[in-house]
Amino acid sequence: MPKPRLALVPGEPAGVGPELCVRAAQCEWDAQLLAFGDGEALQRAAHAIGLPLELAPADAASAPGVLPLRSFPSVQATRFGEPLAANATSTVAALEAAGRACLDGTLDGMVTGPLHKAVINDGGIAYTGTTGLLAAQAGREVVMMLANDIVRVALATTHLPLREVADAIDAPGLERTLRILHEAMRRDFGIAHPRIAVLGLNPHAGEDGHMGREELDIVIPVLSRLRAEGMALQGPLPADTAFLPARLREVDAVLAMYHDQGLPVLKYSGFERAVNLTLGLPYPRVAVDHGTALDIAGSGRADPSSLFAAITTCTRLARRQPATAP
Repeated sequence: MPKPRLALVPGEPAGVGPELCVRAAQCEWDAQLLAFGDGEALQRAAHAIGLPLELAPADAASAPGVLPLRSFPSVQATRFGEPLAANATSTVAALEAAGRACLDGTLDGMVTGPLHKAVINDGGIAYTGTTGLLAAQAGREVVMMLANDIVRVALATTHLPLREVADAIDAPGLERTLRILHEAMRRDFGIAHPRIAVLGLNPHAGEDGHMGREELDIVIPVLSRLRAEGMALQGPLPADTAFLPARLREVDAVLAMYHDQGLPVLKYSGFERAVNLTLGLPYPRVAVDHGTALDIAGSGRADPSSLFAAITTCTRLARRQPATAP
């Protein structure tokens, strides 16, 4: 069986993404890697951390120490820890090109390093995150899920101010999210009958309406409809007890209502091994579960565990996808 072909996008050239990709390039993977980014940033990172790196043409094969590259040079040369708004266009262009290569079947999946949202917006590009960018490019509704070897947590809402979360949760959106999550667990993870725990929005899952009515008016009716179709859905569950080990052993994924309801638990349980998946795209996309770490960029102290887990996860998911022509 041929190895899956994966895009490897370092992300912000002034952050830790390039040096993490250099570390990944030292390894033998069950996938062929093709980097999309700034070659000078990769070479600078390799020199800083004392590792060999040969940047090869895009049609070459990856191997330990050899990384094929589709070049997207920065407009201005960067220094470690000092991102520049002038480079936002080339950074986003690399992501978009990787996405197109996955959409047209040239590549089988995408692994992405961390980007700096504020710098990209300062560069004149409206950017709320790579998940939204790739969803718009593919014309798909998607769901963000973070996972490690302890728990998988999907999100009903993502990067919203807390005061906006309740208004963002409605029946059509919640039903769409659960359908995407359910199908992804079946298709991408090979779980024929996925068991999904759904958290309530309010403390104690609303306490029968005494602490909020979202559970009674929105969550419970949606769960009832989908259970009638055969989905195995638990909830709405109080978030403060839903992550007990005994409960997690009974489910395959958890749907949290908002970012900080579910992700602190996941990151506490295994931050270094966690990855960020975009469910609902026509190809697997897996990202690191950390930021640009500008304060340690170029020091050699950045932990590559999340990127390594992302490559391994994306490889496994890509093997489950329908075959595409080279």
